[in-house]
Amino acid sequence: MKKIGLVGGISWVSTMDYYKLINEGINKKLGGLNAAECVIYSLNFGDVQALSWTNAYDLLLNACESLKKSGVDCIVLCANTAHLFADKLQENIQLPMIHIVEETAKVLNEKGIKKAGLLGTKFTMEMDFYSKKLQEFGIEVIIPDRQETRDYIQQTIKEELGIGFINPDTKLRYIDIANELIKNGVECIILGCTEIPTLISQNDFSFPIIDTAKVHSDAIVDYATN
Repeated sequence: MKKIGLVGGISWVSTMDYYKLINEGINKKLGGLNAAECVIYSLNFGDVQALSWTNAYDLLLNACESLKKSGVDCIVLCANTAHLFADKLQENIQLPMIHIVEETAKVLNEKGIKKAGLLGTKFTMEMDFYSKKLQEFGIEVIIPDRQETRDYIQQTIKEELGIGFINPDTKLRYIDIANELIKNGVECIILGCTEIPTLISQNDFSFPIIDTAKVHSDAIVDYATN
């Protein structure tokens, strides 16, 4: 089995989900008492927030270098927004990186989806690193058109979901936002922040919901066991 290096803590809430999903996936595949061989470097999310994501490259690089020294076979960034630096990090550390956007794109291609709604941090929604990667796979990305809505998603990720707080009113608002995107012609909703699946899931909708944390974890399991 390959050893997985996880850059977590961004936030700790979704890192717990990654650890659970990966271990459940490996045990389901291999049976017995088999579980993941992995090393987690858990960043202090407060440090990332203090710098802002756009200035967090050195923190992520330090985490990746530490994981490489521990002998891992690949690197996983346990957050969508961290993939802002994925290509640059991989170039510097010279280890395989399981890319959350590429794995999401593969799932969308398998489903025949060409137009997807994206919910995530402001960085993920408004910068082009995410949408450009999906466009390479022939997928058009639509985000909420109102700045107020994108600001609301950013605020609730930071102040609620990132600390494990689930607010029923926030859930209702997210459901409304997703439904509005569907009305605007998208075929599915990408939960492009690994904390959002703690708030809403496929059970809340009749149209496809793409849980990027689950997609990413499934790809990690395949890599580790093949």
